[in-house]
Amino acid sequence: MGKGKLAKFAEMAENPLVVECPFWQLEKEGFPLKGKWHEEFFKNTNPIVLELGCGRGEYTIGLARRFPDKNFIGIDIKGARMWHGAKTALEEGMKNVAFLRTNIECIAGFFAPNEVAEIWLTFSDPQMKKATKRLTSTYFMERYRHFLIDGGIIHVKTDSNFLATYTKYMVERNHLPLTQCTFDLYAEKEADSSLTDIRTYYEGMWLERGIPIKYLQFRLPQTGALEEPDVEIPVDGYRSYNHQVVSTKKTGK
Repeated sequence: MGKGKLAKFAEMAENPLVVECPFWQLEKEGFPLKGKWHEEFFKNTNPIVLELGCGRGEYTIGLARRFPDKNFIGIDIKGARMWHGAKTALEEGMKNVAFLRTNIECIAGFFAPNEVAEIWLTFSDPQMKKATKRLTSTYFMERYRHFLIDGGIIHVKTDSNFLATYTKYMVERNHLPLTQCTFDLYAEKEADSSLTDIRTYYEGMWLERGIPIKYLQFRLPQTGALEEPDVEIPVDGYRSYNHQVVSTKKTGK
């Protein structure tokens, strides 16, 4: 590991806005803030919003600035990237921001039932080869149900036509309330400014390449069986140099 990364990890360990819990501790002792984020960390009762796969934390920070009446937690496994957002939040004295370093597959271990109001998935890897790795798959929806309030909101912002199409099929297959859906966000004349004014590094990169940004917003009830959509979806050519041309439920590709 390079000296730069080591320095960032050391800084993260001292940053009071960063929370880490090794897997062995989570498995053996549980997570001490589970069910206590409001009381012990944020010290308020404002709604908690997660950004899963927050990367550098630009969206977490941007949302927290815009919505001071909500608490935001950026979650990622890559601490060296998360360092940027955590450093910014600390320097600005932000009280409604936290960063949690963990694998998203373990996410249910960090929050109690009904502790989270909303989830943001911003420019997630579309995982075109395996459905269970997609953050909008029913595999992850079941995990989100462990801590998301009944009818909690899930936001999906992506450059990937594959992921947007798959997510729309998943929502429709399971009759989830779809409240917003656009496959070209910046072409919408009445787009919410919170969706267009806050941009991640990757969003800027895709926009420069002329790739439309997609946005879906839907609600996730706590009950009801969930099923994967059995459809063929063309993969993203600019992301899929060696991939097959379609993806199906049966192949998982």
